[in-house]
Amino acid sequence: MVKFFIFAYQSEPMKILIINGPNLNLLGSREQEVYGIQSFEAYLKKLRKQYHDHSLEYFQSNIEGEIINAIQKAGFLYDGIILNAGGYTHTSVAIADAIKAIKSPVVEVHMSNTFAREPFRHTSFLAAFVKGSIIGFGMESYRLAIESFITKIG
Repeated sequence: MVKFFIFAYQSEPMKILIINGPNLNLLGSREQEVYGIQSFEAYLKKLRKQYHDHSLEYFQSNIEGEIINAIQKAGFLYDGIILNAGGYTHTSVAIADAIKAIKSPVVEVHMSNTFAREPFRHTSFLAAFVKGSIIGFGMESYRLAIESFITKIG
């Protein structure tokens, strides 16, 4: 029998920004068979309650330039950024460049398994510049990203 041990390290309170890209403002009503029925705002309340010792802030935009501005603004002030760039993941060199230009670590998240979807979703322009990627665990992808920061994984 193989046993695995995970050693959690509770760090000082962290300041983490979650950035959601295009169409993620429609979570809960959009493609429920893929994304579920819960709104992100409802899930964020649960996350804030669970991680009450840490500051979880949230930004969503359907506009690429606004996402870049948010990354640049947070990229020198936050302990970590969780980014679900939505469709921009597969198209935006500019968002990849913004990630490359900042000091804060970024974890890329996707609720669906992008590799089980259309072939154009199999490529991430962001992946080479992020701390790691969490893909395919629904809303829990965000919680796993938070855990990666507070337990100092990677």
